[in-house]
Amino acid sequence: MRSPLAAFLLCCYLSVSQANRVYIHPFNLFASENVSCETLQAQTSKPLETLPVAPLDIQVLAPDSRDPSKLEPQRQNITERTAVLAALLNSLGLRMYQAVSSKQQSTNTLLSPVNTYGSLILLGLGSDKDRKDCVFLMDGHKVLKTLQGINSLVDDGPKDEITTQVWVFTRQDAQLSKDFVRGTQDFSDASFIRGVDFAEPQEAEQLVNSFLEKTSDGRVKGIFKDLNSSSDLLFVSSFNFHGNWRTAFQPEKTSLQEFHVDETTTVMASLMTHTGQYHYLKDEECRCMVVKLCLSKRSYMLLALPDEGASLHDIESKLLTGVMSDWHQNLQEGLLELSLPKFSMSSETSLHNLLTALNPEVEAKLLGSEAEFSQLSNTKPFTIDKDKVQDAGVPLKLSINRPFFFSVIEGDSSAILMLGKITNPTL
Repeated sequence: MRSPLAAFLLCCYLSVSQANRVYIHPFNLFASENVSCETLQAQTSKPLETLPVAPLDIQVLAPDSRDPSKLEPQRQNITERTAVLAALLNSLGLRMYQAVSSKQQSTNTLLSPVNTYGSLILLGLGSDKDRKDCVFLMDGHKVLKTLQGINSLVDDGPKDEITTQVWVFTRQDAQLSKDFVRGTQDFSDASFIRGVDFAEPQEAEQLVNSFLEKTSDGRVKGIFKDLNSSSDLLFVSSFNFHGNWRTAFQPEKTSLQEFHVDETTTVMASLMTHTGQYHYLKDEECRCMVVKLCLSKRSYMLLALPDEGASLHDIESKLLTGVMSDWHQNLQEGLLELSLPKFSMSSETSLHNLLTALNPEVEAKLLGSEAEFSQLSNTKPFTIDKDKVQDAGVPLKLSINRPFFFSVIEGDSSAILMLGKITNPTL
């Protein structure tokens, strides 16, 4: 991944550079220690430190081993660093969500800003492009660890938790950068790096997909299709959020009701009803009703239901104006009878397609034909043929009987964990 990548994605706040160094301004909370732009640019090229990759064995499903002494405690107090990073990934996540949603106007949509942002940073550890105009030098590993810190804040025992996994499949004769391998562990609860013989693409495809399904407890299925013998590396990251309503809906108050997909389409969906105290507001400008639903001790969901005659697009077009922050600040508590459709979602997002939707030139420089990953492996040239980000979760159980927008937010840092819309809860 080359420097123009994150520079565009973060509105020129960030760009990815050599090894684990990321240039950024003015976020010095993530600055690398004892390193400056001048000293880095003056350094001669050092030999790349690499590690061998174990061959993929479908019988060996244990994740990669880790040294506990080198891992920072996952559960940490909210710090200024976490708040700064949350603002960055929220900005990126909202832009990416708009790009994805615009391509999926009539279908359910789900995107995890935390997972997508972390995946791009992780792949950036393999970049080798200097910037002469850098202002601040940032340590990519601090970013990845802080992202995991945000995830760990949500964990509230077995009822509410976030699980992140990373898979990397590289050709058998390649060794991967020690820096990149470390990054996969900084960013995940479990990582799997395996070597694959791509000489027989169909066999390799079946083997990789089977391994993914088994090591993800069946959540990641049939991700890769049409592999070829020239493949260098396959990358998959998975973000699974399991949450429960703090105020439970009663099973006996669930009934089949009409859900109006559009002006001409109606489906029957199971709607749960609960009457109680909720924080909500009527947004006249966005023409919608917003309701806050508490999940774990530190996370909550915001639901935005367009008014009759309004559309989801009216809401989504204003996401970058800070409307979600305004919603949270202006919520008022009151008695509300809430009916909400049952829904469970998972989605698969290609980073190639996502970046192309944002800007084709950026995709080419970051992951496409112009991308360079000389710091990722000792094998030259080395490219990322396939990459996938799997966002699964929100297995959660207003009247919400027409398409609506939702977001899942970590309460202390205000980091957006998930963004999505439901156009048809029966899909």
